[in-house]
Amino acid sequence: MAKIPVALQLYTVRDETAKDFIGTLRRVAQIGYVGVEFAGFGDLTAAELKSVIGDLGLSPVSAHVGMEALEEGAILDYLTEVGCPYVAVPWMPQELREDAAGWRNVAQRMTAIGAKTQAKGITLCYHNHAFEFEKFDGQYGLDILYGNSDPSLVQAELDLYWVQKGGESPAAYVSKFAGRDPLLHLKDMAPDGNFTEVGTGIIDWDAVFAAAPGAGTTWYIVEQDSCQRPTLESVEISFNNLKARGIA
Repeated sequence: MAKIPVALQLYTVRDETAKDFIGTLRRVAQIGYVGVEFAGFGDLTAAELKSVIGDLGLSPVSAHVGMEALEEGAILDYLTEVGCPYVAVPWMPQELREDAAGWRNVAQRMTAIGAKTQAKGITLCYHNHAFEFEKFDGQYGLDILYGNSDPSLVQAELDLYWVQKGGESPAAYVSKFAGRDPLLHLKDMAPDGNFTEVGTGIIDWDAVFAAAPGAGTTWYIVEQDSCQRPTLESVEISFNNLKARGIA
């Protein structure tokens, strides 16, 4: 079975990209990451960005884009030109998720967006936090979203730290969404509940990596919301820990 490649969500190094976007991409490639997920584009045109990452040997995996921007749709031409096969909605405003009906409405909107992105050759995903694990009518908000959206149009970008934070098993959720979770956010949890580098926390990575291939995962994406050391040092630690496991 082919090895699942490892990308970096650039939000992790946002302090560095704000100072030197292209230089940070170069450093990410030097560390060993083979793909990136965008959280902003460094004020580059699509053609410029495609050229830069191509020269660095980085694959444009995905981008985090808000739901309203995707509904408006102009960003999709940019992503198509860059060559992103995925796009992920990174957050759901609280006013849209206050009850089961809200989540069902979100599911309908996401399905409509997924049809729009699919027409451009881009797969839509949803990136979870922990608030999706609040229950409404006996169901998690996350399960209402996926249970009421078209699985061919709305896929998952499971963030495994937030699954753990929500009280569920990351590996179990990878298996639960088998065939629907092409992107996995690898993010570890320190014993005190804070963010930490992949492989230094309490998440059962052996179980995750055993479940992912059979679930149809196509990319692992390292992300760390906040770091206790320089961000590029943190992402290098995560990468090296994955490499030591034979993952990267």
